[in-house]
Amino acid sequence: MILRRLLFALSLLLLLPVAQAQAPSCAAPGSAPHRAASAFPLTPTAAQSEVAQLSARFLTRYSYEALPLDNAMSQRVFKAYFDALDGEKLFFTQADVDRFSNLREGLDSAIWTGDMSGPFAIFNLYERRVAERVAYARSLLAKGFDFNREESFDLDRRHAPWAKDTAALDDLWRRRVKNDWLRLKLAGQKDPEIRKTLDKRYANYIEQVRELDGEDAFSTFMNAYAMANDPHTNYLGPRASENFDISMKLSLEGIGAVLERRDEYTQIREIVPGGPASRSKLQVGDRIVGVGQGGNCPIEDVVGWRLDDVVALIRGKKDTVVRLEVLPADVGLDGKHEIITMVRKKVTIEEQAAKKKIIDIHDGDRTLKIGVIDLPTFYQDFEARRRGDPNYRSATRDVAKLLGELKKDKVDGVIVDLRNNGGGSLAEATELSGLFIGKGPIVQVRDNRGRVEEEDSDNGRVWDGPLAVLVNRGSASASEIFAAAIQDYGRGLIIGENTYGKGTVQNLVDLDQVAQQPQGKLGELKMTIAEFFRVNGGSTQLKGVTPDIVFPQTINPKDFGESSYDNALPWSQIKPADYKPVANLKPLLPNLLMLHDARVAKSPAWQLMLDELAEARRLQDQTTVSLDFAVRDRERKAFDATQAAFKTREKAIDASSRPSPASTVGAPASVAPTATAADDGLQANERPLKSDLAREKTRDVRRDTMLEEAAHILGDEVVMLKADPRLAAVVLPPRAVPME
Repeated sequence: MILRRLLFALSLLLLLPVAQAQAPSCAAPGSAPHRAASAFPLTPTAAQSEVAQLSARFLTRYSYEALPLDNAMSQRVFKAYFDALDGEKLFFTQADVDRFSNLREGLDSAIWTGDMSGPFAIFNLYERRVAERVAYARSLLAKGFDFNREESFDLDRRHAPWAKDTAALDDLWRRRVKNDWLRLKLAGQKDPEIRKTLDKRYANYIEQVRELDGEDAFSTFMNAYAMANDPHTNYLGPRASENFDISMKLSLEGIGAVLERRDEYTQIREIVPGGPASRSKLQVGDRIVGVGQGGNCPIEDVVGWRLDDVVALIRGKKDTVVRLEVLPADVGLDGKHEIITMVRKKVTIEEQAAKKKIIDIHDGDRTLKIGVIDLPTFYQDFEARRRGDPNYRSATRDVAKLLGELKKDKVDGVIVDLRNNGGGSLAEATELSGLFIGKGPIVQVRDNRGRVEEEDSDNGRVWDGPLAVLVNRGSASASEIFAAAIQDYGRGLIIGENTYGKGTVQNLVDLDQVAQQPQGKLGELKMTIAEFFRVNGGSTQLKGVTPDIVFPQTINPKDFGESSYDNALPWSQIKPADYKPVANLKPLLPNLLMLHDARVAKSPAWQLMLDELAEARRLQDQTTVSLDFAVRDRERKAFDATQAAFKTREKAIDASSRPSPASTVGAPASVAPTATAADDGLQANERPLKSDLAREKTRDVRRDTMLEEAAHILGDEVVMLKADPRLAAVVLPPRAVPME
């Protein structure tokens, strides 16, 4: 199969501060000019016109469904573009939308001809409407609000109609600002402090919108068109494309620091171990006020700059020099600046690499050791592999090494934790499956012409002992290929939630190569070109992978997953591949389910998790809130009491049965139920950085109840197999012997 890349990532890993780019002497390395004050109105470029036309040609000819770009598609793009700009219906009125009614069935012609004037006109109006709305919001702050009135505020306006007119928007924004004020008031802030906080918040919002430029406008529109074809087709501008590559190879050249924007300053949020920043005087919380190239070039003031513009100055080629002028974290705004000089180096992003740990499970008077491999993504350094680098980075290589270490540790079983693993390389999913299954077909791929090809693993088995795969709703694409193969071959238990349901294949089309643009200005098109199928013939599309032992849902499938898209491809199936299961877990399942149900019924930790999930769902289902202080105050006190009760139960559980330290670190914060912190009314960048980091740390070290239970389930299997060699011969692949 002739494919440049088969990629399954659901989202981009935006590690902005450290990326590869050219760093010529005193110029910003490979970046656009600083965009603190974009020219207004924004206008499209000739390059953007070319991208639109090229994208239309590829999507209408070579994508999996190849939908025509006609009036029907134009209507979908029109809606998707307005939703992308103003999904909560906060800025445009119905009259604004009607103003562009000629484009409702005219965007197809605009894209074919490369005429981006209409989409840019919509974006320019959006910027004006945002400025008007935020200015109105700020004007309300001087008056204050009456919190004794019985009225409410809608938290979710995604399905609401457009406001009829400006007066309707005024009322909507009055309620919005009133709710912002009320949240701060309930958190204990006084009126003068609330005015200051909100005025600064709204002013920052205007500045952020003013910094949006033509690249932002064009990318927003092109993604509206791309995703109107299917949910996983996207346009990646040059910077987004570069960050996508970084997420796949887990290495880059830069200083090794994660940055964020706070007010007018770019601040150090995290320092990557082993990078140049970690060997310098740079500290978390330092504010970057200037950047200079080389040892002698002048330092350019970057206060008030967009984050990605600052990043473009800092990143650069290996062994080049960058100088940062910083305002240290422990001094005030008038404090003494420091100059920190660093040499850019290759930095490895270990946070996204495979990691291992061991959980001890007690069975009577003996302890079982369960190895856990946490795999956040299916990564591979494509470029290094293409150039023949024998040490290229890949998920399969890393996992094979970790399995070898776990075997030396004499673990009794292995869990592969794929929770929140959104995908990655097809080749890695295939080869990684082989570490547990052996050689043979892993997945079938059908292209837009109906041709089906198999992707086979060439690896021999590295681990042939008891195996489980832990998944959740965030496990998608390549994760689903791996889990489905393990399940179809009878090789291991699939435990957790039903997976995402992404069964389509994307290819990256380098538009610069197509247009023969050596400067790299057009970006890439991530286009759906095929669908993959399990070796049993079924698809993971829409349905996902159903676990053998199902855990409670941590998120509503209507809100997240393939089924949440109205234009997702339907489920289908093809003929099974020529494969033979290597084992059969079915004889184990009834007993494993019985033991699991009995254990969680008596588990205080499991019951606490269920109660926290129920409370989280109740809060998520709340679409309106009262703006009456007395009502909200009662609700807040009830919420605080519930959370306090959760924390009391959690402390009692930890005191009575402290879990293995390995099982308390790294619980997926986005899905593991956690005690919700009291609402302080602040946005993330309005809190002190130390406070934000402390909140994250608290989430990360909570008990991972689902991982613990998965380890117990695998431990049950180990005990059964050790007690019954005949059963072990059926459940484990050939040549596997239960380990003593």
